[in-house]
Amino acid sequence: MSENFQLFSIGRIIKRKSTCRIEVDEKYQDAFLGLDQFSHIDVLYWLHENDHPAGRGVLRVHPRGDKANPLTGVFATHSPLRPNPIAVTRCRILAVAGSTITIDAIDARDGSPLLDIKAHIPPRDETEEIRVPEWVKKNRGFKDSRGQGFEGKK
Repeated sequence: MSENFQLFSIGRIIKRKSTCRIEVDEKYQDAFLGLDQFSHIDVLYWLHENDHPAGRGVLRVHPRGDKANPLTGVFATHSPLRPNPIAVTRCRILAVAGSTITIDAIDARDGSPLLDIKAHIPPRDETEEIRVPEWVKKNRGFKDSRGQGFEGKK
């Protein structure tokens, strides 16, 4: 197995004031077939502002930049500092037109390179209990850019 992989941008994330959209290169237009039948997508993008040797070398962080949270490995967080600065965000589709998808919100920077889009298909069995560490539970009131927070199971 090769240790090197080739990734390339297929578009860009555009954020202007209250508008969020994904602009996909027109050569991928055929990949949109059927997308309008879904309410949500999972968007994979490159954390381009953190793509530098220092950022890729960070392996432990205080989650959410809060020193009250325990020092934690980046694989156990959503830190943008990581060996491969790839992010994924679930987004609600508001409209699909041409090679543009208008979405409700995304935790990305304007101009972030788009790596892939996957239609969100919920898991068959949602009864499985999700386990999270105490620092996540402590932040139940935390809201992301869409106003969504961790709800967890009691």
